[in-house]
Amino acid sequence: MGEPIRNIVILGGGTAGWMAASYLGKALSGQASITVVEAPAIPRIGVGEATVPNLQRVFFDYLGLPEEEWMGECNAGFKMAVKFVNWRTPGPGEPAARRDAGGSDHFYHPFGLLPAPDGVPLSHYWTRKRLAGTTGEPFDYACFVEPPLMDANRSPRFLDGTRCTNYAWHFDAARVAAFLRGFATGKQGVRHVEGTVSDVRADARGYIESVTLESGEVVGGDFFVDCSGLRGLLINKKLGEPFIDMSDHLLNNSAVATQVPHDDETHGIEPYTSSIAMPAGWTWRIPMPGRFGSGYVYCDAFADKDEAARDLCRLWGLDPEKAALNHIRFRVGRNRRAWVGNCVGIGLSSCFVEPLESTGIYFITASLYQLVKHFPERDVDPVLRDRFNREIVDMFDDTRDFLQAHFSLSPRTDTPFWRATKELTLADQIKEKIEMYRSGVPVNPPSTDESTYYGNFESEFRNFWTNGSYYSVFAGLGVRPRSSLPIISYRPGSVVTAERAFADVKARQRRLLSELPSAYEYLSHLYDADRPRHAPAKAPRRQA
Repeated sequence: MGEPIRNIVILGGGTAGWMAASYLGKALSGQASITVVEAPAIPRIGVGEATVPNLQRVFFDYLGLPEEEWMGECNAGFKMAVKFVNWRTPGPGEPAARRDAGGSDHFYHPFGLLPAPDGVPLSHYWTRKRLAGTTGEPFDYACFVEPPLMDANRSPRFLDGTRCTNYAWHFDAARVAAFLRGFATGKQGVRHVEGTVSDVRADARGYIESVTLESGEVVGGDFFVDCSGLRGLLINKKLGEPFIDMSDHLLNNSAVATQVPHDDETHGIEPYTSSIAMPAGWTWRIPMPGRFGSGYVYCDAFADKDEAARDLCRLWGLDPEKAALNHIRFRVGRNRRAWVGNCVGIGLSSCFVEPLESTGIYFITASLYQLVKHFPERDVDPVLRDRFNREIVDMFDDTRDFLQAHFSLSPRTDTPFWRATKELTLADQIKEKIEMYRSGVPVNPPSTDESTYYGNFESEFRNFWTNGSYYSVFAGLGVRPRSSLPIISYRPGSVVTAERAFADVKARQRRLLSELPSAYEYLSHLYDADRPRHAPAKAPRRQA
């Protein structure tokens, strides 16, 4: 046996750094000391972060933190889906807060799993009905329980805490980082050092030995985790690992973001993220108690920062001269290798696509899971390193391709941006999946048993975008399969079973609409109820 790693240095705090510190602190059972080196805090606008469902199961449950304990500290709300608005037809950019579900061109990408009568996903029976002209109902409303619930702003949980569907969360990322910093330093003994790095020392092998701060303090370690964001101070700047630009797949490279006060009691809290198509990109809307975060993600070849700011402010009725706006430029792509020598990039220092489908936190969570799975000794076994790197490449490329398909398959060609998205080359992998969809073959179908799929981390990471994901987006954009799965025609009994499944979806929709509290009611109950000593602080209902 080799010598174990005893000292881990994480460069950078923020969401990625403190998630890494907390997760590694748990995984290594206190057998290695962990130091987070974080530059002095820079004030930021809390514009909100959207997540995916495995955050609780893979991360917070692993740390022993139930959602009731962290949600209030992070001003969190629920997310049952992404709602895509005006992705099929040009729209005036109306606020997605409108309550009339039929009042705008929209579709949902829910987190629910599809029923699978006789082993065939319900999506394929919907295709059969669509091709036969026996249904005109959109795919999401016909096959998932969630869309009418989201139209009515229902909670995914009953007041007693019972959950009725899969969901994720919206939260203030700065508050998440602060919460995890307190957890890691207070419960796990993680050392927190504030300071700006002035120098990085590495040995002849390219293994990092220490970082020197402007104060003169030297922080040494056996293993380094780069969470320095887009700068990639260790893995890119010191170790010289090349960053592979992916702007030939995804055009957007800029964003302007802000937060908007919201009257929850009057209008409710939406339990979904909105993605609203715009002339040069799209705008997110992430509801949280008391406000929502919003940002216009765009390509600077088709809109300048002032134009983007005006369009975002016009959408929400803000004055661009008075609104607190955060202008962001980001790189789209990934490092050739996420792990080099004794240094691993996590978060933005490793890879980034763009905010569509809320993959930022997912990438951090998945990378930490894979890092622990392949965690080395001081003399790093290259097999572990290479396997980790392959997992990250596969995760990134699969997501990049799925996001590109959103733009490529959108029928919008009304502006130069939307026309340009059709000119980019699709990777062979996503072209194959599109053809599978058109030919009636299920794409990445998970286990139909939620307890099996949503408890099997390997299955989640390898098939993160399920058949339901591809169907929701492809069908939502108006792409129709040429045929349903042929085997259905040979199983008349399955067709009868499928009709019962469709009827069950409708029955559950009606029942849950009548029984579930609103998201506002549930969050008010969660945050206003008397709490034990370690419970979260109340989340404000209104914030300026």
